[in-house]
Amino acid sequence: MMRNSHIVVRSKTKEEDLGYMSDMALELAQMAEDSGQATLAYLFRMAALEASTVDAVMTDPDDLAQQATSH
Repeated sequence: MMRNSHIVVRSKTKEEDLGYMSDMALELAQMAEDSGQATLAYLFRMAALEASTVDAVMTDPDDLAQQATSH
């Protein structure tokens, strides 16, 4: 039972970190666009998208191991 509660706490922290990274990337994208750096703004938007969707892809470390080994 202790292990499950540890995973939930760790997962929540990971989600918060990913949310923070996504928010920061969007802010940097806006700053880059305001200064005329369209390519840099695009890259930051892609980073924000990646940070916001990575948690949906990797839900459990065991799932990742199965995806990597199954053909």
